Parts: sequence; C-alpha cells; structure tokens
Amino acid sequence: MSFGNQGARVWRKTGEKDMPKCLKSSVKYPQSVMVWGVMSAAGVGLLCFIKGRVNAASYQEILEHFMLPSAEKLYGDEDFVFQHDLTPAPSAKTTGKWFTDHGITVLNWPANSPDLNPIENLWDIVKRKLRDAKPNTLDELKAAIEASWASITPQQCHRLIASMPRRIEAVISAKGFPTKY
Repeated sequence: MSFGNQGARVWRKTGEKDMPKCLKSSVKYPQSVMVWGVMSAAGVGLLCFIKGRVNAASYQEILEHFMLPSAEKLYGDEDFVFQHDLTPAPSAKTTGKWFTDHGITVLNWPANSPDLNPIENLWDIVKRKLRDAKPNTLDELKAAIEASWASITPQQCHRLIASMPRRIEAVISAKGFPTKY
C-alpha cells in the first residue's frame, strides 16, 4: 500500500542514523536565476545573469554590454535584424530609440508568440542538458548554465532558425492556437 511519494526508504542498523553513508542531501529551496541570452543561425552569443527586475534602462545596458559584442562576434560588420519579445522593457520608447541610435533593425513581432520564437526552443535544449547537473549553490547553477549554453552548436542554432517557415505555417494552420513548436 502506498500513501503518495514518501521518498526512498533506507534500512539501517541501530547506531547508523547519523552516519554519512546513511544520509542523502537534498535541496529544499532550489536556487534560480534569470538569464538573458542571444542566438543567431551562426550560433550563440554571450549570456547575462540578471539581478533584480528588468526595466528599460537595465535592458539597454544588457543590449550594450552583451548583445552588441555578440552581434560583433556572430556577424562582424554585416547587418542583422534583431528579434526580442514584447515585454515592457524591450517595448519601451527609450529602447526603440536605443535601437535607432545604434542603427539596428528590430523585427516587427506579434505579442504572445512563443511558438514562433526559436530561442524558446533553445532554452528547452539548455534546460534538458541541465537535468543531470543537480547544482547545490547559485555558483554551481550558473556554471552549469554556462556550460550547457557553451555546448550549443552553430548547427543546432541554424536548424532552429531554418525551422521558421514551418513554424509560421503551423501557426497559420492552427489559426493562432498552439502548435508542436
């Protein structure tokens, strides 16, 4: 008979209660972090671990210190079109001005469209790679995320970007409802 998930059972002899071999550590309140990253068909760019809330000013700092160097690495002098979500910080007028001042074209993008955003699938790949890491500290978590991110190949990114026509077709066929993407 079972009464829900009671965890693993351990049989031990009298006096073994506090012996290390009879103990299993656990994390009651797992660490979490907010991460910003950028990708293109050429691969991944830099990661930024975010502290606190993101407002327009902090988002523009992220763009300045993480997106611009990533664009340089991934594109060199070539032009590119930037895609971001329509949360408040990226949608702010001052953020739009930042892009204009830097000569960067931003893709006109529908709100609430994660099915069409390939980076969401990339984050799923990163999370799958983290499953076995089991970090116990914030530093271990950050290191595991960085290692997972660094293991993403340009080919994986290219496949995600190349899937865009199929994604768009699927959303149109589903009349805006969720798709397999």
